[in-house]
Amino acid sequence: MLGSIPDLLRLLAVPVFGWTAYRDVKTRRVPNRTWLPLAALAVVLLFWDAYAVFTGPTGGQAFFIRVAISLGIVAPLAYGFWLIGGFGGADAKAFMLVAVLFPVYPVYYLPTTALPLEPSALGVFSLTILSNTVLAGVVYPLGVAVSNLVRGRFSLAMFIGKPVAVDEIPTEYGRLLETPDGFTRGGLDLDALRMYLQWRGTTLSAVRADPESHRDPDSLPRVPNDPGDGAIATDGGESSDARRPSSEPRSDGGVAEATAGTTAETAADEPADQWGAERFLDDIEGSAYGTSPEQLREGLAVLVASEEVWISPGIPFLVPMFAGLVVSLVYGDVLYSLLSLVGLA
Repeated sequence: MLGSIPDLLRLLAVPVFGWTAYRDVKTRRVPNRTWLPLAALAVVLLFWDAYAVFTGPTGGQAFFIRVAISLGIVAPLAYGFWLIGGFGGADAKAFMLVAVLFPVYPVYYLPTTALPLEPSALGVFSLTILSNTVLAGVVYPLGVAVSNLVRGRFSLAMFIGKPVAVDEIPTEYGRLLETPDGFTRGGLDLDALRMYLQWRGTTLSAVRADPESHRDPDSLPRVPNDPGDGAIATDGGESSDARRPSSEPRSDGGVAEATAGTTAETAADEPADQWGAERFLDDIEGSAYGTSPEQLREGLAVLVASEEVWISPGIPFLVPMFAGLVVSLVYGDVLYSLLSLVGLA
């Protein structure tokens, strides 16, 4: 394979993104140090290309316009998605890095052809990676739905989730898709659940064995533990979906009028702070992934009353991003090709 030295060096990103995708599946954590070498490389290669274009025999207006689009649109777009909760911290850093590392199309020459096979007319490679990532992400819910259909699992959550035995919840990533009132897309984050259990020094099995005493806020420890970050097992790093506010509202669009496990008629007889949810969230530094006291109470109420629950594992975003990067380098812009087939491009 032949290409310019900068373009060949850009291929170093492929194994790095492959490793981060693996980490995203296994731990939802990506060490911050992962991005630093690639960020430095991206800046060096960008200046290298800019110098070559600026001093070259032909004008480089198209190159600089494409770089401006990548840095001025794609990078802020990734940051904006992080601000509204659409991306996690690692996801946003990865795409901002892509905007700097791949602003224009690279070219790799093979004996009989050149890659990518189908470049887009716009020529902004980071946009191609973004669109291919979105397309790869669409495959995920379709695969989830087919898997549930094959197994005979029918539920409102079948397109976005899977049923899991409650005993396995402590080793799962994702979000509950159930409340005592039924299906919701904004249920308890399982990282937040692990933080809560560690904070009060207990386990889910212990809570299930004696929910009444755990529901009483007087059972909270006088000196709670450090809640950690809810990771199952990690050697450190920023969660790929950590510390962002929940962007998924309650399924009914409202706010719980009574705490979980109660009705309006019986709420007055219950402890004011069931499960110590408010004290937990007030005590920890930062946020438990945007979790509210109502979400925590509702989630605990479901987990102590059920043997199996539906959870949404979410899409580990670095996985479709890795797929989008590889497809972009080999094929090019899939979306542009699809639009061309129907005469829209």
